[in-house]
Amino acid sequence: MERVNEIYRFNIDLLSRLKIEYRQWQHEPILNLATDLIVAKRLGWTGTLSKSLFLKLKGGGYALYLTEKDQRLDSKAIKALLGKRPSICSDEEMIQQLGCVPGAVCPFGLPSDIPIIVDRKLYQCQEILYTPADPEFTIGFHSDSLSAVLNELDNPIIDFVA
Repeated sequence: MERVNEIYRFNIDLLSRLKIEYRQWQHEPILNLATDLIVAKRLGWTGTLSKSLFLKLKGGGYALYLTEKDQRLDSKAIKALLGKRPSICSDEEMIQQLGCVPGAVCPFGLPSDIPIIVDRKLYQCQEILYTPADPEFTIGFHSDSLSAVLNELDNPIIDFVA
Protein backbone atom coordinates (compact mmCIF):
# COMPACT_ATOMS: atom_id res chain seq x y z
CA MET A 1 0.00 0.00 0.00
CA GLU A 2 3.01 2.26 0.48
CA ARG A 3 3.72 2.31 -3.27
CA VAL A 4 0.05 3.11 -3.98
CA ASN A 5 0.30 6.10 -1.64
CA GLU A 6 3.54 7.24 -3.34
CA ILE A 7 1.90 7.15 -6.78
CA TYR A 8 -1.20 8.94 -5.51
CA ARG A 9 0.94 11.68 -3.91
CA PHE A 10 3.05 11.95 -7.10
CA ASN A 11 -0.12 12.63 -9.10
CA ILE A 12 -1.45 15.29 -6.73
CA ASP A 13 1.98 16.96 -6.59
CA LEU A 14 2.35 16.82 -10.39
CA LEU A 15 -1.01 18.44 -11.07
CA SER A 16 -0.45 21.06 -8.37
CA ARG A 17 3.07 21.89 -9.57
CA LEU A 18 1.78 22.36 -13.12
CA LYS A 19 -1.13 24.44 -11.78
CA ILE A 20 -3.60 22.17 -13.54
CA GLU A 21 -7.15 22.45 -12.31
CA TYR A 22 -8.49 19.05 -11.39
CA ARG A 23 -11.36 17.47 -9.58
CA GLN A 24 -11.03 14.56 -7.19
CA TRP A 25 -13.59 12.16 -5.79
CA GLN A 26 -13.29 9.64 -2.97
CA HIS A 27 -15.56 6.60 -3.24
CA GLU A 28 -15.71 2.88 -2.65
CA PRO A 29 -12.84 1.00 -4.32
CA ILE A 30 -13.19 0.74 -8.10
CA LEU A 31 -11.44 -2.38 -9.37
CA ASN A 32 -13.56 -3.21 -12.41
CA LEU A 33 -15.60 -1.55 -15.14
CA ALA A 34 -18.97 -2.46 -13.63
CA THR A 35 -18.19 -0.61 -10.39
CA ASP A 36 -16.68 2.26 -12.40
CA LEU A 37 -19.96 2.74 -14.27
CA ILE A 38 -22.08 2.55 -11.09
CA VAL A 39 -19.91 5.12 -9.28
CA ALA A 40 -19.78 7.35 -12.36
CA LYS A 41 -23.56 7.44 -12.56
CA ARG A 42 -24.02 8.02 -8.82
CA LEU A 43 -21.46 10.85 -8.73
CA GLY A 44 -22.63 12.40 -11.99
CA TRP A 45 -19.31 12.14 -13.80
CA THR A 46 -19.40 13.62 -17.28
CA GLY A 47 -15.75 13.07 -18.18
CA THR A 48 -14.29 10.24 -20.23
CA LEU A 49 -13.26 7.25 -18.14
CA SER A 50 -9.77 6.23 -19.14
CA LYS A 51 -8.20 2.80 -19.08
CA SER A 52 -4.54 2.04 -18.41
CA LEU A 53 -3.45 -1.35 -19.72
CA PHE A 54 -0.08 -2.56 -18.48
CA LEU A 55 1.49 -4.56 -21.28
CA LYS A 56 4.27 -7.12 -21.31
CA LEU A 57 6.29 -7.13 -24.52
CA LYS A 58 7.50 -10.35 -26.11
CA GLY A 59 11.27 -10.49 -25.86
CA GLY A 60 11.33 -8.22 -22.81
CA GLY A 61 10.10 -4.92 -21.55
CA TYR A 62 6.79 -3.32 -20.70
CA ALA A 63 4.56 -0.52 -21.92
CA LEU A 64 1.41 1.19 -20.75
CA TYR A 65 -1.48 1.84 -23.12
CA LEU A 66 -3.62 4.81 -22.02
CA THR A 67 -6.96 4.92 -23.79
CA GLU A 68 -10.73 5.32 -23.34
CA LYS A 69 -12.49 2.72 -21.22
CA ASP A 70 -14.28 1.17 -24.22
CA GLN A 71 -11.25 0.93 -26.51
CA ARG A 72 -9.90 -2.56 -27.08
CA LEU A 73 -6.23 -3.44 -27.31
CA ASP A 74 -5.15 -3.75 -30.94
CA SER A 75 -2.14 -6.04 -30.46
CA LYS A 76 -1.16 -5.92 -34.13
CA ALA A 77 -1.09 -2.12 -34.21
CA ILE A 78 0.89 -1.93 -30.96
CA LYS A 79 3.35 -4.52 -32.32
CA ALA A 80 3.76 -2.42 -35.47
CA LEU A 81 4.39 0.61 -33.27
CA LEU A 82 6.86 -0.97 -30.82
CA GLY A 83 8.29 -3.83 -32.84
CA LYS A 84 7.32 -6.33 -30.13
CA ARG A 85 4.12 -8.27 -29.58
CA PRO A 86 2.21 -7.05 -26.49
CA SER A 87 0.06 -8.99 -24.10
CA ILE A 88 -1.79 -7.91 -20.98
CA CYS A 89 0.56 -8.38 -18.05
CA SER A 90 -0.50 -10.74 -15.26
CA ASP A 91 -1.72 -9.16 -12.03
CA GLU A 92 1.22 -10.63 -10.10
CA GLU A 93 3.84 -9.26 -12.50
CA MET A 94 2.08 -5.88 -12.72
CA ILE A 95 2.10 -5.60 -8.91
CA GLN A 96 5.79 -6.51 -8.86
CA GLN A 97 6.70 -3.97 -11.55
CA LEU A 98 4.42 -1.06 -10.61
CA GLY A 99 3.16 -1.61 -7.10
CA CYS A 100 -0.38 -0.83 -8.27
CA VAL A 101 -3.56 -2.64 -7.27
CA PRO A 102 -5.03 -4.74 -10.12
CA GLY A 103 -7.81 -2.71 -11.72
CA ALA A 104 -6.29 0.59 -10.56
CA VAL A 105 -3.19 1.07 -12.72
CA CYS A 106 -2.20 4.72 -12.80
CA PRO A 107 -0.85 6.16 -16.06
CA PHE A 108 1.39 8.71 -14.33
CA GLY A 109 4.18 7.87 -11.91
CA LEU A 110 5.47 4.76 -13.67
CA PRO A 111 9.13 3.75 -13.74
CA SER A 112 10.75 6.01 -16.35
CA ASP A 113 11.82 3.17 -18.67
CA ILE A 114 8.20 2.20 -19.38
CA PRO A 115 6.85 3.88 -22.52
CA ILE A 116 3.34 5.31 -22.37
CA ILE A 117 1.29 4.81 -25.52
CA VAL A 118 -1.40 7.50 -25.57
CA ASP A 119 -4.56 7.07 -27.62
CA ARG A 120 -4.94 10.34 -29.56
CA LYS A 121 -8.70 10.24 -28.90
CA LEU A 122 -8.04 11.30 -25.31
CA TYR A 123 -6.88 14.73 -26.51
CA GLN A 124 -10.37 15.29 -27.96
CA CYS A 125 -12.26 14.58 -24.72
CA GLN A 126 -13.63 17.31 -22.51
CA GLU A 127 -12.34 15.81 -19.28
CA ILE A 128 -10.19 12.73 -18.65
CA LEU A 129 -10.91 10.67 -15.55
CA TYR A 130 -8.35 8.25 -14.15
CA THR A 131 -7.40 6.33 -11.03
CA PRO A 132 -4.28 7.68 -9.28
CA ALA A 133 -3.28 4.12 -8.15
CA ASP A 134 -5.59 4.23 -5.12
CA PRO A 135 -8.87 2.57 -6.17
CA GLU A 136 -10.77 4.76 -3.70
CA PHE A 137 -9.99 7.94 -5.67
CA THR A 138 -10.68 9.25 -9.15
CA ILE A 139 -9.11 12.38 -10.61
CA GLY A 140 -10.41 14.37 -13.55
CA PHE A 141 -8.75 17.15 -15.53
CA HIS A 142 -9.41 18.87 -18.86
CA SER A 143 -7.82 17.10 -21.81
CA ASP A 144 -6.12 20.37 -22.81
CA SER A 145 -3.75 19.67 -19.90
CA LEU A 146 -2.83 16.13 -20.99
CA SER A 147 0.18 17.26 -23.04
CA ALA A 148 1.55 19.29 -20.12
CA VAL A 149 1.24 16.29 -17.80
CA LEU A 150 2.89 13.93 -20.28
CA ASN A 151 5.69 16.40 -21.06
CA GLU A 152 6.57 16.49 -17.36
CA LEU A 153 7.17 12.73 -17.21
CA ASP A 154 10.50 11.03 -17.90
CA ASN A 155 8.77 8.16 -19.72
CA PRO A 156 8.92 7.87 -23.50
CA ILE A 157 5.53 9.09 -24.79
CA ILE A 158 4.13 7.61 -27.98
CA ASP A 159 1.01 9.08 -29.55
CA PHE A 160 -1.16 6.40 -31.12
CA VAL A 161 -4.22 6.48 -33.36
CA ALA A 162 -6.42 3.58 -32.38
